[in-house]
Amino acid sequence: MAQQAYKQTESSEQLANEVVLRDLTFIAESLSEDFKQASGKTILITGGAGFLGYYMVQSLLAWNKANPSLAPITGVVSDSFARGKPEWLTALSDNGALNILQHDITQPLLSEMLTADFIVHAASIASPMYYREHPIAVMDANVNGLRQLLDHLAERRDTQHPVSGLLFFSTSEIYGDPDKDNIPTTEEYRGSVSCTGPRACYDESKRYGETLCVNFAQQLNLPITIVRPFNNYGPGLKLTDKRLPCDVARDVLSGDDVVLLSDGSPTRTFCYIADAVIGYYKVLFRGKPGRSYNIGNDKPEISIREFAERNIAAAREVLDYKGNLSFASSADADYLTDNPHRRCPNIDRARAELGYEPSISLEDGIARALTWYAGNQSAEEE
Repeated sequence: MAQQAYKQTESSEQLANEVVLRDLTFIAESLSEDFKQASGKTILITGGAGFLGYYMVQSLLAWNKANPSLAPITGVVSDSFARGKPEWLTALSDNGALNILQHDITQPLLSEMLTADFIVHAASIASPMYYREHPIAVMDANVNGLRQLLDHLAERRDTQHPVSGLLFFSTSEIYGDPDKDNIPTTEEYRGSVSCTGPRACYDESKRYGETLCVNFAQQLNLPITIVRPFNNYGPGLKLTDKRLPCDVARDVLSGDDVVLLSDGSPTRTFCYIADAVIGYYKVLFRGKPGRSYNIGNDKPEISIREFAERNIAAAREVLDYKGNLSFASSADADYLTDNPHRRCPNIDRARAELGYEPSISLEDGIARALTWYAGNQSAEEE
């Protein structure tokens, strides 16, 4: 039975803003030496209006603000805005260290993109419910868009202004559904992936994207690195994204029971976005060319059901939530097709080579995420 929906208030907005400020300060301080090396440089982030861009873009500006004596890092956000231009990005339009471009990455690069010192290619739909609706566009962004950026790196290699680094956002989905002997999953695991299933447009285009990156890095000696994210959640992920963390938050804020469209038995580890963004930038600045890195949390590995239950417990404390957990079946026959049973990364490579160590507990991360959602309901319903 539906309960009373949570009401957004000025105090909830303030608390949400405090979560973001705390996270951005944490990211900027954790990456202080890395960002210092990028002082005066330009970082292009394709797909920068999406979930990952929310903190990747704002953390650069937070570092600039905290270090006024140093030359600022300039951020260039390139995005097609297929799902609209988010309010948080519009609010930053007047920041002199940020250039916002509307651009489809499969089209010729704009002049403002051609002088970037670093490039982060994150322009791809990542939500299964959405990328299955636009499979060709997803493949185009992950293959043709990436190839265009790699060719650009090659063209500038022997010039006076070569690109210092390109980071390709791959995915943990390239591993498919690992057997128990490959959990936790290392970067050496070759994957068990369908090339024709309902998720193949995303999984296989990311796999081919990695092949492109590795061969360009090796054959042309280019500074290209790859990151494989594992189940990020937190501020910036829209309530309408249709992934588990935002589905749970949406049910909580509406006052309804939290509904799982499975039996909740598959297991995952979850990584709060602030920890993840630190890892992503470490891969960009410190990663070895042609190398892939798992970025996420290696513990705790919990069931989908337990993740939902932990959100409910936090919501009772943080938002006075009254609902419970319930189960239903999806009307989409392919909803669970090729959905992996377990997902847990081995992050030893990132620890050893990058000094990466996630530190935000699941309980703390869930509380921060719910607090942020409570203060951003209207803005994030776009």
